[in-house]
Amino acid sequence: MAITLLLCGDVMTGRGIDQAFPHPSHTRLYEPAVDDATVYVELAEHANGRIRRPVAYDYVWGDALTELDRVAPDATIVNLETSVTTNDEACVDKRIHYRMNPANLPCLVAARIDCCTLANNHVLDWGRAGLLETLDVLRSAGIHTVGAGRTLAEAAAPATLAVGEGRVLVFGLATHTSGVPSGWAARADRPGMRYLADLSDATLREVADAVRNGKRPGDVVVVSIHWDGNWGFAVPREHVRFAHGLVEAGVDVVHGHSSHHVRPIEVFRSKLILYGCGEFLDDYEGISGYEQFRDDLVLMYFPTIDAATGALIELRMVPMQIRNFTLNRAATADVRWLSDTINRESRRFGVHVDLREGCLQLRMGGGTGAVPCSTELPR
Repeated sequence: MAITLLLCGDVMTGRGIDQAFPHPSHTRLYEPAVDDATVYVELAEHANGRIRRPVAYDYVWGDALTELDRVAPDATIVNLETSVTTNDEACVDKRIHYRMNPANLPCLVAARIDCCTLANNHVLDWGRAGLLETLDVLRSAGIHTVGAGRTLAEAAAPATLAVGEGRVLVFGLATHTSGVPSGWAARADRPGMRYLADLSDATLREVADAVRNGKRPGDVVVVSIHWDGNWGFAVPREHVRFAHGLVEAGVDVVHGHSSHHVRPIEVFRSKLILYGCGEFLDDYEGISGYEQFRDDLVLMYFPTIDAATGALIELRMVPMQIRNFTLNRAATADVRWLSDTINRESRRFGVHVDLREGCLQLRMGGGTGAVPCSTELPR
């Protein structure tokens, strides 16, 4: 059986985007330079024109919904990088706080999201009370959550997505390098997230044991991991080693995120590794400083997996551009930029993508997974 997934990077429906919906949260922010969330709407409008508020709940997904209808993936997995809560007590240790009003949850339902990974550096922006409300609100809508929970056992447990007669198991992890405070780690008696203090051999063994204990024959296992900083294409050696170790433990897809832009792709032992999926939806329009990384250009990743072996059959990526808080099909020049960038940065892993009908297609065959860990690693 072949299983097609939709994997996306960071979905940030809080702050400015939340203000565009019918039920915005209180506008108060605690950032060094911005104290009102509507400023982010104004920045986007200054950059790309007026946003007629309130927007419909499906508005933000734009052309992505057409692609979802066309592909009809078996499961949709995103990193939800915002708290969904009415709690007004912001985490004092954070400078940036993302929150969406639970009344605006229909925006996630509109995209038919099956699973939200919550192990990231924003889901506890509004404290543990905000996390608990986020868990309740998402689950009440039938959306699976993973990577955070009321206890460590709950945060570490995989989400189980039924696909026909098979299953997709999703594990959610967050590392210290992605800006997650160590105090956000779940404990036996404390809500929080599945936090990795390091990527050591001991940590790898712990995660690998959880995968081996949970996986059954025919399961497709996805490890969704929030790691590293926001900017830059270099992949740390320890990330490559950790990702390879996950594959050797039975993981079929490594779904990396945290970077604000696309990062390299690898196919190792026929298994897909996405080192950084970039943003998918955010309120960054009009914010300057990192234009060379083109964080406005995002990808819908559609891998098709052989459930019997976990091997990658195909990877198709659909380029979108965030504009006016909505996803639009990317222009030809922008698609070419994404193609050139992924090929340049993934060359070290023996990966090449081709342009086909406005989309990016991984070139399967001799080059995929051709670079073993021992012969060439990124600096």
